[in-house]
Amino acid sequence: MNDVDWPADVRRAREIVLRHGWNATSYQIVNPGITHWFSEVSDAVVGFVRYGGYRVVAGAPVSALDQLEHVVREFERDARKTRDRVCYFGAEARLETALAASEFHSKALLGAQPVWNPAHFDSIVKAHSSLRAQLNRARNKGVSIVEYSPQRAMESPELHAVLKKWLSGRGLPPLHFLVEPDTLKRLVDRRIFVALHDSVVVAFAVLSPVPSRNGWLVEQFPRLRDAPNGTIELLLATAVRSIAETGSEYVTLGLAPLARREHVTGAHESWWLRYLLRFAAMHGKRFYNFRGLEAFKTKFRPETWEPVYAIENSTRFSMRALVAIAGAFLVNRG
Repeated sequence: MNDVDWPADVRRAREIVLRHGWNATSYQIVNPGITHWFSEVSDAVVGFVRYGGYRVVAGAPVSALDQLEHVVREFERDARKTRDRVCYFGAEARLETALAASEFHSKALLGAQPVWNPAHFDSIVKAHSSLRAQLNRARNKGVSIVEYSPQRAMESPELHAVLKKWLSGRGLPPLHFLVEPDTLKRLVDRRIFVALHDSVVVAFAVLSPVPSRNGWLVEQFPRLRDAPNGTIELLLATAVRSIAETGSEYVTLGLAPLARREHVTGAHESWWLRYLLRFAAMHGKRFYNFRGLEAFKTKFRPETWEPVYAIENSTRFSMRALVAIAGAFLVNRG
């Protein structure tokens, strides 16, 4: 399916994202299952899902910076018409700053996302012997990286087979919303890098544009269990080198939940929320390896870690908002 075949609201949302997308997850709103709200007075869109009396927003409103606060007010007025509360999941610095002085918004620090200037990434890898060794190990095993066009990727039975095997081996129901498992739909504007081992596809990565930062979000790395050691490291290094060659200035691997919370202040979370998040960090490994994900992203020596928030239009961040967030990820609307 190409962009001409997309539903009208998705095409319109994509056009706005390509003009104003700043949040790392901004392009994710073209994914299946996302509802789109468009401002009546601004060039702006909000992607969200409804669950439990909430509109759970994918990141933040997509708009020009000088229109952001106005778009928030307009969107929340519209939500009140349907008696919905609003929770912005995956909000970053722009929205957090815009709402920092608001008495009617509260936030929870979700974690942080690692960030690099792609032009520096190659030198970072070369400076660390362990990373160099992993890349060399994959190359010595015959792993090579190629880029597929969006059309080729969508039509590739090999990529679909890798994705299916990867999902089936994760042991939990697939998540949706900002981690939509069907990553091989709506690939227009995205870049797809594929790892081959002796000409057989063993892994791939999809990069989504972050237009207003001249950058990219690297999404999940679907891979086969028997992919040689170092395959993912080589895949990432090659992808980042490629976008650096085109002049990109920003790349992130996305949110590492619960990561780097101790280094960020100002969330003013209630005691129960701090306890719940601390418990999740300590005991959540049986369901999702948060620490392992953070460790993987950390080994590439990020230049910075950007805090990522959930922001609710309420004076206190509530348990209901957490339930709504969970519902947004667990319910398949595709």
